[in-house]
Amino acid sequence: MDSVSTAPLPASAGPTCSDAWAGLSAWGTATQASFWIALEQPGPWGAKAFTQSRLDPTLGGEVERRTLEAGGRALLIRAPGNKARPAGRRRVFVAGNLAGTPWLRTGEVDDPAEILDLPFEVLDRPDPVDADWLRPSDPVLLVCTNAKRDRCCALKGLPLAEQLAAEGLPVWECSHTGGHRFAPTGVVLPTGQLIGRLTADLGRQALEAAARDELAIGTLNEEHDRGLSHLPPRESAAVSWVRSHTFITPVVGLATQDTGDAVVVTHLDGRQWRLDVTQETGPDLIDSCAKPPKPSQTWTVRPAT
Repeated sequence: MDSVSTAPLPASAGPTCSDAWAGLSAWGTATQASFWIALEQPGPWGAKAFTQSRLDPTLGGEVERRTLEAGGRALLIRAPGNKARPAGRRRVFVAGNLAGTPWLRTGEVDDPAEILDLPFEVLDRPDPVDADWLRPSDPVLLVCTNAKRDRCCALKGLPLAEQLAAEGLPVWECSHTGGHRFAPTGVVLPTGQLIGRLTADLGRQALEAAARDELAIGTLNEEHDRGLSHLPPRESAAVSWVRSHTFITPVVGLATQDTGDAVVVTHLDGRQWRLDVTQETGPDLIDSCAKPPKPSQTWTVRPAT
């Protein structure tokens, strides 16, 4: 197994990527996934968490591979503050059907290898899971604290996750979700919304809204809304624009079509928006604390002419 250092990252190691990206749009940056699997793994994580933790690296690599091949995303999770839980038992969350009416199941396993029995190829469909150890779950918020992947997640994600957990909210630390330049970042399950520059208040709002199958109004802007994970970047940015201008909060009800020259967003009630969505190149910035600067890219959305 790869060694994993637990040494804390210095708080004064120079500018962070999330500081460099302050004020830039988060639209269209959601990690793409048609379903999510989250496996509890206490202890330290390396940059490649599934093969650099106390989880058997062969098993971790297989879970990650099968999830990615089926179009999903796998995360490791742990209780905030790495608080002890019953020895040997691992919590699992599975969120699916993100392009329809999302569902969330949870349970505990004695052996994490039991995850490999899940029907990966159909987790993007309406409620296909019949594993007897899984049951319906209320929404959860996963906050990235994968410090070895990017120090922003340690400096900004860790204290946020601990604060919300101390309030008794269903919050877990999680491994790399992408987009650490928007730290602290979070994933709301089952909606699949990724939120950047997350605050405690937005975390509370997001969980309350998800319980109603909605998105929190406070997240529907360029500062925070990274998008819904089942959508490609251009369509995701278009939907974020529509929500920010109309405050449409239900998770379902908006359909998208990328025609090449525009993205058309259609509401169930017949309203339609035809949008010009382009990727703009900006100044050189670090998009990860450990990498050199490179041209920044953001999505610009405006009504198509």
